[in-house]
Amino acid sequence: MLFLGFSAGLPFFLVFQTLSAWLRQEGIERATIGMLAWVGLVYSVKFLWSPLVDRLRIPGLHGWLGRRRSWMLLAQLGIGASLLNLAGSDPATGVTQIAVGALILAFCSATQDISIDAWRIESAPVDKQGAMAAAYQIGYRVALIAGGAGALGLAQGYGWAASYTTMAALAGIGILTTLLIREPAATVTREAEAREARVVEWLEQKAHWPDSLREFGAAFIGAVICPLTDFFARYGVRIAVVVLLLIGSYRLTEFTMGSMANPFYIDHGYTLAEIATIVKVIGLPVSMVGVVIGGVIIAKFGLRIALFLGSGLVLASNLGFALLATTSSPTLIGLGIVNSLDSLAQGVHGTSLIAFLSGLTSARYTATQYALFSSLYALPGKLLEGTSGFVVDAIGYPAFFTYTASLSIPGLLLLLWLTRRATLGAQGTVASRDSLHGR
Repeated sequence: MLFLGFSAGLPFFLVFQTLSAWLRQEGIERATIGMLAWVGLVYSVKFLWSPLVDRLRIPGLHGWLGRRRSWMLLAQLGIGASLLNLAGSDPATGVTQIAVGALILAFCSATQDISIDAWRIESAPVDKQGAMAAAYQIGYRVALIAGGAGALGLAQGYGWAASYTTMAALAGIGILTTLLIREPAATVTREAEAREARVVEWLEQKAHWPDSLREFGAAFIGAVICPLTDFFARYGVRIAVVVLLLIGSYRLTEFTMGSMANPFYIDHGYTLAEIATIVKVIGLPVSMVGVVIGGVIIAKFGLRIALFLGSGLVLASNLGFALLATTSSPTLIGLGIVNSLDSLAQGVHGTSLIAFLSGLTSARYTATQYALFSSLYALPGKLLEGTSGFVVDAIGYPAFFTYTASLSIPGLLLLLWLTRRATLGAQGTVASRDSLHGR
């Protein structure tokens, strides 16, 4: 799980923050950089093809590796090829090639996320998901350092082409891991089997339909409708809707400010070397501490406390960025303090959310449901992130970071509502205080 977390995290900065630093250094306008963040909407709509990952067998690879690992390998090969394509791009000739390359990279990365998340959930019982999430987060954050500080350091010394070529080579870590791990054996509840059987029985009553239409209907209902009805049936409409709203708002702050972090550092006078050293290298051990703290809090005090703490720390870190933006000259001490708080916050924040989402899925629809949840938590933030460059141009960095901090408030209010009306299990399970169905 540690190495798969690394494989999942490697493309993230390379298609967002590191790429934004490259483009800003080449003189690309902030508004353009902000709009390129909409490439990340691919992550937010991955639920559209997650049913294929749940059900489609890749010819040749499925018999060799199994369902989850075959999709992992295919996506990882695509990530390596996409990074090589970006290495050969030149922003000076226009951003079209880079935008297309980033879009393909994001698609392959999102597909890998679907299969890795399903493998993680199916490979360990619910009571081990906190540990799995922590291992995933540690590997993920090591990859963020590689794709952040590592890529920036290489670009400083050898140029951006060498930097992205090296990152393409690091994609081999995920490929090797996929070849060495075992394929999980997923279990299915009787309730899920009965629910899908009823839908298939209804379709069988449509014998007068053309065969092609019946086959499409069966596939669509089994892969898309059943996972949704399963979720609402298990939690009830009221609790389920609030849970979905919470998922959609919990990471608004983190996503909205993401693409403007590196442009802020560069505009504020920090060099690539300083960004790589202070922001990324120092942030690594601090983020590890955050991951460990998140895992310990979940195990000892429950998921509710961890979710509240993670959201509160993210809000505070963005207020720290707002304060740093008011300084007249770049200070390394201020940069280190603010980014240490941010790294700590994201460690707790991310571990808590992963454990929460993992506990919401059922074994029959692991990939589809988790992809839906993880798509939902990214979609609103990515939409706002695409406008971030325009917001900075209009109000400046101090007000911008104050605005992003305020985006944590809706999630905190929804979490408060949910914890008053439902019980959050230590590993993410949710139950109404009145009954499982919210009556």
